[in-house]
Amino acid sequence: MPPYLPEPAYRHDNSAGSAVLLINLGTPAAPTAAAVRRYLKEFLSDPRVVEIPRAAWWLILNGIILNIRPRRSAEKYAAVWTAEGSPLRVHVERQAKLLRGFLGQAGHRVLVDFAMRYGEPSIPATLSRLKAEGCTRILLLPLYPQYSASTTASTFDALGAWLQRVRNQPEVRMVRSFADHPGYIAALAASVREHWFSHARPDRSYRLVMSFHGLPRYTLDKGDPYHCECHKTGRLLAEALGLGQEQYQVCFQSRFGRAEWLQPYTAATLQALATQGVQRVDVICPGFPADCLETLEEIAIEGKREFMRAGGREFHYLSCLNERDDWIHALADLAASHLQGWPTRTSPDPASRELRALRARALGASS
Repeated sequence: MPPYLPEPAYRHDNSAGSAVLLINLGTPAAPTAAAVRRYLKEFLSDPRVVEIPRAAWWLILNGIILNIRPRRSAEKYAAVWTAEGSPLRVHVERQAKLLRGFLGQAGHRVLVDFAMRYGEPSIPATLSRLKAEGCTRILLLPLYPQYSASTTASTFDALGAWLQRVRNQPEVRMVRSFADHPGYIAALAASVREHWFSHARPDRSYRLVMSFHGLPRYTLDKGDPYHCECHKTGRLLAEALGLGQEQYQVCFQSRFGRAEWLQPYTAATLQALATQGVQRVDVICPGFPADCLETLEEIAIEGKREFMRAGGREFHYLSCLNERDDWIHALADLAASHLQGWPTRTSPDPASRELRALRARALGASS
């Protein structure tokens, strides 16, 4: 076991604090081959992500993938990079700031921060900082609506590894998933309805394509609930929108390697719909609460190209929930339900000067 991390100086007059930590997958530090290589090495070295014998995978990863993929991926990242940096990091940081304001308005006094499973800011470093700031209670909220071993469980692994090195451990709670959370479903449905209002409600020659991140097929066979939770989200969203089974399609993107992954594949689905005479598709990615490479490049750019080349006429990509008010409200409700029993509550007073200032700072930082 590695040595214990140094403990922050103890003060008897310190009051115990609580924190909510949002966690997403991660992103390279820059859209360059070198930065992408570092990110991919960390990501693809996780045995939760790639479940094949370590020795064989080490040769494939270091001998082939890390010599070929970084340059190609860097070009894709460059196509979606913003002046503020990685879209994923920008959105998650804003979500954390807004969540703190929303929880404050509801009467919760908590710190809210964010971390990435791979890349920076790292989970261990952020947990150590929260602990140094006096947080003895920490709620981990992975931004993966649907549970999978390769995302949610890997996040909990990182927490466990950090706890093994901590002498004076904080109390920790974890949100496992929220695939059917009413506020999450309602925010998704509202985003679709707003799109329909701007682009006319679709006719019969239409599909709402719900694209989720893919996983190898063997994960389903081995008992991972991800596939089922994706379909549950899709069904609930369709019901909220009043769509029949023939008007929407759940599919899976981001296939990697030659093995069979969860089907149907998004790219093949878009091509098939166009060849079948579907004139218009609206594509939403419910498994991604924040826009990132997989939504902005793989779907909005590549997906559109596939659909139009196959004969489709109208392709719309619907942005992720990002900083929508209804989504942050849902996130606040989800966090508050898991904070119950911790002494975070004060008497809520939305008109108070402090709460107004907190809300203003959060909204100002997100603009």
